Amino acid sequence: MTYTFTKWNWGADVREDELRAQMNSEGLRPYVWSNGPDYEYSAHTHSYTKVIYVVRGSITFILPAANEEIAMAAGDRLELPARVLHAAIVGPEGVSCLEAAKRD
Repeated sequence: MTYTFTKWNWGADVREDELRAQMNSEGLRPYVWSNGPDYEYSAHTHSYTKVIYVVRGSITFILPAANEEIAMAAGDRLELPARVLHAAIVGPEGVSCLEAAKRD
C-alpha cells in the first residue's frame, strides 16, 4: 500500500478555486464535502484512488493495516489507493474538502 501525502507549504492562504484548478488540470472532477466537528467515519474502502485536498479545518485519516495516522490541515493533499482500508476523524473545527476519484 503506497499513499501520497503532500503537506501545504505555500503560506496560510488556501484558496478553493486554486485547488480545484489544480485537480482539473490533472483531469479530475472534484466535488466539495464537509462535516462538523469530531465527525467519525468508520473503516471502509473505495474502488478508486481517492484524491483529497483539505480546504478548511482538519481531518485525520487512519490506516489500520499500516497502523498509521495522517493528520491533514488546510491545503494538504492525500492520494489514497483503491481498496485501502481507512477511517477518518474530523478535527474540532470541522472540515471542508475537495475530493475526486482517480481511476487507475
